[in-house]
Amino acid sequence: MSRRRLSTVLTASVLAGILLVLAPTAGQAQVQKPAAPAKPGAKPAAPAPLTPAAQQPTFTPNHLALAREVTLSSGIARSFDSILPAFGQQIKQAAITRPDLTKDLDEVLISLAPEMELQKQMMIETAAKIYASRLSEAELTEIVAFFHSAAGKRYVETQPQVLDEIVQAMQNWTQGVSEYMMVRVRAEMGKRGHELQ
Repeated sequence: MSRRRLSTVLTASVLAGILLVLAPTAGQAQVQKPAAPAKPGAKPAAPAPLTPAAQQPTFTPNHLALAREVTLSSGIARSFDSILPAFGQQIKQAAITRPDLTKDLDEVLISLAPEMELQKQMMIETAAKIYASRLSEAELTEIVAFFHSAAGKRYVETQPQVLDEIVQAMQNWTQGVSEYMMVRVRAEMGKRGHELQ
């Protein structure tokens, strides 16, 4: 794999991490609008026709194993570890007005840990399939080798701090560029005889 291709893959890995950091939680998912009530005496609407599920690509076991290894070695899977406890904290926060529930709620959340681990493993498998759909076995082999190298291990080790700093830098950059662009647009529009507020 060329240095340029490897750089592209690593950049995509960093951006994926950033998106995970910035993604809204499941608790903020959009609520679907309920269907309008049927008019009295009207026939119930026929169910929507079933469409065949999208054909899932098939991968060799080795292709999927390599993709899973990239998911784990790259640090992407580590992002999933922080999501599930955050959901538990949200549930506990929602029940803060009922202190009598605290003990039982803690016990329930602990008892659900094995199920939540299965949920995490499902997401790891999904991520692996996404990698496998985008990268060949040969490419994944080289990427795995990189993540097992000293430089690759160091990359993964520093990734959380790097992502934190990139997110902070992006926030500062966004604010600065937004203000700079407005100043420049006003100046250029002023040259054309237009005054913007």
